[in-house]
Amino acid sequence: MNAPEVMEPETRAEDTSWSALSGLNTASGMLVNPRTAEGLSVVLACVGAIAGGIASLPAYVYRRVGKGREIDDGHPVADLIRRGPNRWQTWPDFVEWLVASTLLRGNGLAEMVWDRAGRLVELRPIPWEWVSVQMLPSGRLAYDVTEITSIYGGQGRMRRLLQGEVIHLKDRSDDGLLGRSRLSRAAATVSAGLVIQEFSDAIYRNGANPSGFLTAEQKLSPEQTTSLKDQMDQKFAGAGRAGKIMVLSGGLRWSQMTISPEDAEMLASRRFTTEELARLFNIPPPIVGIWDNSTFTNSETAGRWFAQHTLNGWIRKIETEFNRTVFTAADPRELSLDLAGFLRGDPESRWRSHEIALKNRVLTRNEVREEEGYNPLPDGDNLDPASTPPADPATVPAVEV
Repeated sequence: MNAPEVMEPETRAEDTSWSALSGLNTASGMLVNPRTAEGLSVVLACVGAIAGGIASLPAYVYRRVGKGREIDDGHPVADLIRRGPNRWQTWPDFVEWLVASTLLRGNGLAEMVWDRAGRLVELRPIPWEWVSVQMLPSGRLAYDVTEITSIYGGQGRMRRLLQGEVIHLKDRSDDGLLGRSRLSRAAATVSAGLVIQEFSDAIYRNGANPSGFLTAEQKLSPEQTTSLKDQMDQKFAGAGRAGKIMVLSGGLRWSQMTISPEDAEMLASRRFTTEELARLFNIPPPIVGIWDNSTFTNSETAGRWFAQHTLNGWIRKIETEFNRTVFTAADPRELSLDLAGFLRGDPESRWRSHEIALKNRVLTRNEVREEEGYNPLPDGDNLDPASTPPADPATVPAVEV
């Protein structure tokens, strides 16, 4: 009888993790990786807008009760949200790091640490560059982590974490197992931005771009040229002397220089590439400071579009990954990120939504006050204002919330 065939683990890190992109050179010869890409201000702004926006949202742990749910402040995850998932990060810091890693590298990974009682006590971020992923014969993923001198130890020591021991947030995947960085999907677009930026820097560093020039009817001697240059520098050079009246004699004429067609084309290319990079991250241009053709009205609309079509998708990814990994099937709990927190900087819209909820008996006055950080009122939990005995209008102010 032949011995059973032993299946070797399938190694996937060579072509899908960031190690494949860390040395990627595009046709322009530019190296594209997270560090070089964030050298572009629009990439930095896009990542900051998404990661920072999600990190700013309130997070709650809910316990399912019948067909409803209620907040569970005593759950270990709720404790991590309050005091921070580890000794070095607050909850917003952790969420911002996890989302930023996913945006730039396609994958965000964090180790779950449990105590002996089976309580989740820590979430440790793991840089994706340290990770090599394998598929085991059982079909589960194994994450081989080689820690490079970190706050958790390291010194090149390798250890294995299994699926179910980590939170793994992924960008869109090609194989359903690992996310693929959008920087690798559109490396040419990122490279174009880097090339234009390097070209602009080289112009200012190496180029000679005077604002104008002087012409004379007769040839000047070297001494006259030097003297004229010194006088121009002393009287008209520098920001503090801008706008001064220039008096010329001896047949001298001043000619203003304008931007060349080549430079104008470079500026247009840079503007186009900036919009392309914003499109790569699904960001409306005003959110990252691109104000061309923008007004206050359409910028406000862009903010709502950003919340609905950009942040909402990432919020759903985070909630689903936590609910699938952290909470077991027998644990009737779930994580929820409240997108209503996006209105914290818009009090008019926030209070208008409260008014609608009160009129339609969706919330009580005390529920609204709790959300706004106020203490409850007597009879404030009454959902039906019609059942409350009317008061003397002369002694009661307008609707109090």
